[in-house]
Amino acid sequence: MRPITTILLAVALVAAFALVAGCTGTDTEKVTHLRIGYQPSTHQVAHMTAMEKGWWQEDLAPLGVTQVTDYSFPTGPPEMNSMLAGNIEIAYVGSAPFISALATGLDAKIVAAVQTQGSDLVLRPEIPYESPQDLKGLTIGTFPPGSIQATLLRDWLKENGLDPEKDVTIKPMGPGDATTAIIADQIDGVFLPHPAPAVIASKGAGRTVVASGEMAPDHACCVLVASGKLIREQPELVEQVVKTHIRATEYNLEHQDEAAAIYSKKTGQDLADVQKSFKEWDGTWTADPNLIVGSVEDYARIQYELGYINKHLTKDDIFDLSFYEKARA
Repeated sequence: MRPITTILLAVALVAAFALVAGCTGTDTEKVTHLRIGYQPSTHQVAHMTAMEKGWWQEDLAPLGVTQVTDYSFPTGPPEMNSMLAGNIEIAYVGSAPFISALATGLDAKIVAAVQTQGSDLVLRPEIPYESPQDLKGLTIGTFPPGSIQATLLRDWLKENGLDPEKDVTIKPMGPGDATTAIIADQIDGVFLPHPAPAVIASKGAGRTVVASGEMAPDHACCVLVASGKLIREQPELVEQVVKTHIRATEYNLEHQDEAAAIYSKKTGQDLADVQKSFKEWDGTWTADPNLIVGSVEDYARIQYELGYINKHLTKDDIFDLSFYEKARA
C-alpha cells in the first residue's frame, strides 16, 4: 500500500503544481507595469512629452497599466541589450540597432516611426572641409557599431571612395563622451544626432559640414518598437501605445517651443541649445511607419554587407504595420 500511496501523493502534487503554474505563470501574466526605453536625443521627444503630460499613464490605465517607468540609455545597442534581457517592453530606438538585435534573436517589431534624418557630421572649426576626401586621416567619434550613425557613416564613406577601416578612424562613443572629446580637441569630429551638433556649435567647438539627410535623403532614424510578447498577448495595449505616440508627435509638431522646454527639463540640457537644434536640424518627427519601410530595409541590407548581421531580414521580419493602421482608423 505504501508504494501506491506514494505514487498517488506524487501525482496529486504534480497536478496541484500544474494548476498553480497555469494560474500564475509569467507567460500569461498581463503587463501592468510598462517599461519604456529611450535615449536623450531630440529625436525621441515624443516619448518625453507623453511622459511629462501624463499621457502614458492616462491613456493606458483603462487597459490595466498601473505604472509606467522609463529608462534612459546613451545609445541604441545597450538599449536593445536591455530589451533582449526582457527589461523593457517598449523602446524608442534607432532602427539600425533594432535590426542588429533582431538578427541575434530579439523578439520584437517596429510598430511606428519616430523621426527621419536629424544627425550631423561636425568638424572642429580649424579643420578644412570641401569633400569627403578631406576626412582621410581624421578621427571621428560616433555611436557604436550597429547604430544608425555608425551604419550611415561607414556606408557613406564607402560610397565616396574611402575605406572606413583604413582611411578614417571611427571611434565608438556615446553622445556625451563624443561631445566632451571634440570640445577638448581630443578628436577631429563627430557624427551625432541632435541636439549634440547644436551644443558643440554653441560652444564654438565645431561646425556642421554634412547633415545626415545629405548622406541618405529621407533616411529612417528612430522607431517605436514593441516586444513580441506584448504584441501577441496584449495587442490592444500596443495599439494604444501607438495612439499615444501619434498624439505626442502631432502635439510636438504644433508646439515646438513647449517640446523644447519639456526636453530641456527632462535632460537638463540648455534650453537655448535645444531651441537652436530644433531650428537647425534636418530631421522630421513622424509616426507613420509606411514612410520608412524602404529605408529600414536598406539598413538591413547595409548591415549584412558590413558584416554587422549574419542573415537577411525582410519587411515582415522587421515591421508590424497593423497597429498604426488601427490607430489611424
